[in-house]
Amino acid sequence: MRLPLSRKSFNRIFNDTVDGMVTDIRDTMHAVEAAVVMRLLPARPRLLALGEPTHGEDTLLDLRNDLFRQLVEQEGYRTIAIESDCVRGLLVDDYVTSGTGTFEDVMERGFSHPDLGLGASAANRELVRWMRAHNDGRPASERVRFAGFDGPLEITGAASPRQALTGLHHYLSTWVDADLLPCTAETLDRLLGADDRWSDPAAMMDPAQSVGRSAEAGRLRLLADDLVALFDEQTPHLLASAPRDAWDRARLYGRTATGLLRYHSWMADTSPARMTRLVALRDRMMADNLLALAERGPALVHAHNSHLQRDKSTMRMWQGAVQWWSAGALVSAHLDEGYAFVATALGTIRHRGVDTPPPDTLEGLLYALPEDRYVIDAPRLAGALGDTRPAPRESPWFGYAPLDPAHLADSDGIVFVKDVARS
Repeated sequence: MRLPLSRKSFNRIFNDTVDGMVTDIRDTMHAVEAAVVMRLLPARPRLLALGEPTHGEDTLLDLRNDLFRQLVEQEGYRTIAIESDCVRGLLVDDYVTSGTGTFEDVMERGFSHPDLGLGASAANRELVRWMRAHNDGRPASERVRFAGFDGPLEITGAASPRQALTGLHHYLSTWVDADLLPCTAETLDRLLGADDRWSDPAAMMDPAQSVGRSAEAGRLRLLADDLVALFDEQTPHLLASAPRDAWDRARLYGRTATGLLRYHSWMADTSPARMTRLVALRDRMMADNLLALAERGPALVHAHNSHLQRDKSTMRMWQGAVQWWSAGALVSAHLDEGYAFVATALGTIRHRGVDTPPPDTLEGLLYALPEDRYVIDAPRLAGALGDTRPAPRESPWFGYAPLDPAHLADSDGIVFVKDVARS
């Protein structure tokens, strides 16, 4: 078992180790470039996941953008997927691939999590502009695609399943014999009722306010299951009758509808398992979206480290700590070497009160090295440290999660950014 070191012991080992470590793995400490990242991996992954330890910092998003451009130009990647609503993301994809809509409208309505300012972020705006410019005049096979892979969820609640359910029903009613449909559009509309019943933020704190286990919701879950089953049964006919993109979109609607209805059901639960189930269901929805994206070609995935790591994720919430398997852990179990995870660690976010890391932490060790930002081979770093383990770093700000040194070898690489400037 690896034991935490005292500061005195760590400093002694640190002084002896850093020179040897640098000599041993200096060739992996390079600028964050696509070619360098790919050399760390045993095979070209279908999903290359780049994590971040905090949200809303354009320094990290600019780095993501640079890496994506290089992956497109040098490695043939064609999709970027970010931690945003998968249904809203369709608006962004339509804009970057075909110019549908206007830039400002897409930035306002195509991103979720308004508390993080995703649509207002200068880096996200630059990403969308670059993707649209890159695609202009190119054939479909060479265009880059955008995807949100989160569910239509916020920390305060979940969206109505209306858009996903009616979108799937409309697609099926267009291409399948009406006699095969389990219900009419009017039946769905009646059962759904007012959308604000579903999105009421009071339901997050008070299960009694949720409609997730009402008779109407129970009926909708059965109908959603029947619609998805019909969609699957008719796949040969559907693919022969309509464009593949329309089939992909309807498939997304199906898994989103069933996922949302399941999530709403657990919002109405009163057992101690409620929050654990909710966070696990969210990452299950993320994983399903990522596995679907992996089918259409290599993609860069960007989200919080906790959603992409291979080990169990933890979070402290108002009722206590919860643990769950992240989307990355689920996808890695399915894709094996087809999934790669590169975590991001950082030194300071001074405008958030996160100052120079203590030298006996993992971030402190990395901060002592001369480069401002670099990518490093995580398993090799773990090997260089041997049985010693840096102390866990403690964050003075709730919005930043340091890396857990116990799971260093579970990442394929680490991108280290020494100082994060104010966005």
